[in-house]
Amino acid sequence: MNKAKENSNIVPPLGARGLLVIRFSAMGDVAMTVPVLIALTHKYPELNITVLTKSFYKPIVEQVPNVTVYAADVKEKHKGVLGLWKLYKELIRLHITAVADLHNVLRSTILKQFFKLGGIPVVQIDKGRAEKKALTSSTNKVFKPLKTTTQRYTEVFQELGLPITLDKSCVLQKRHLAKELKEGLGVDGEQCIGVAPFAAFKGKEYPINLMEEVLQKLNDFKNYKILLFGGGEVEKQQLEIWENKFTNCTSVVGKVSFAEELKLISNLDLMLAMDSGNAHLAAMYGVPTITLWGVTHPYAGFYPFGQEYNTILSDREKFPLIPTSVYGNKFPTGYDKAMETIAPEQILQKILHGLSQK
Repeated sequence: MNKAKENSNIVPPLGARGLLVIRFSAMGDVAMTVPVLIALTHKYPELNITVLTKSFYKPIVEQVPNVTVYAADVKEKHKGVLGLWKLYKELIRLHITAVADLHNVLRSTILKQFFKLGGIPVVQIDKGRAEKKALTSSTNKVFKPLKTTTQRYTEVFQELGLPITLDKSCVLQKRHLAKELKEGLGVDGEQCIGVAPFAAFKGKEYPINLMEEVLQKLNDFKNYKILLFGGGEVEKQQLEIWENKFTNCTSVVGKVSFAEELKLISNLDLMLAMDSGNAHLAAMYGVPTITLWGVTHPYAGFYPFGQEYNTILSDREKFPLIPTSVYGNKFPTGYDKAMETIAPEQILQKILHGLSQK
């Protein structure tokens, strides 16, 4: 497996087909590029693929064989139009012959103009904004499944003359866990369940008291190791409360690097997550991933890759305006209670069924 090279050392040979793939953020969206990149490298091994993303996300993409990561410093060196011009001048040294913009934001659109002026073809993702607006509308809602994000990614490469087919084999392999890491977290060989109970917005988070019931039931089995994932001080404090309360629960927050966290995720037997980045990190390794959905809905296209049947949804009969937004940041009064319609026992049974299939 090729490791990502440092930016200053990336110089593909002259004449090589150089494909630049742009996806700056967010974590889940970057993770969803992984199965697509794997499919590309399998079908087009002659391609020199460079992924342009933020430095923090390098550990996600650099695991894909034959893919190089170029880190954009969007807060300093590559900030603003002048910074993006500098970034463009750096990128053309890589002998780029085509650009796949999987982000389609102002920053990538400015880069697109630079590349087009240089005679380099650029195809931008169609995010389906009008369809998503209709899906999340409070009036005249058009409730139907839209294309998944990975489908939208593949369409970009199709337009560039690089058609690919995704299947469940397009996932990363399990990573090696160092003995010290396993001992430090108490991972001793029993089935290991990851739980990522947080999301960017409260409308996508399962209530803390109900999640505690789920953890209590799992802990009572005594034969599962439960690893808790999150970030930030508030989340860290909550996970430590559960770590201290339940003998088989361990929080990984603040104990491992992001790269080590990815290795842990790759070794899970199952992940329980919200509609959030952690779900996509688990799915890119082919880990069975159960997702809980509040005011968002998988019809918007954000199913974790290969996990369409592992979703548990809030009750739309009681909350008919779901999905109220694509990202979960907007919802009517009272819709913060939507996830209370998902019973802890329902989650537990889904977990036990998933583990029984291993």
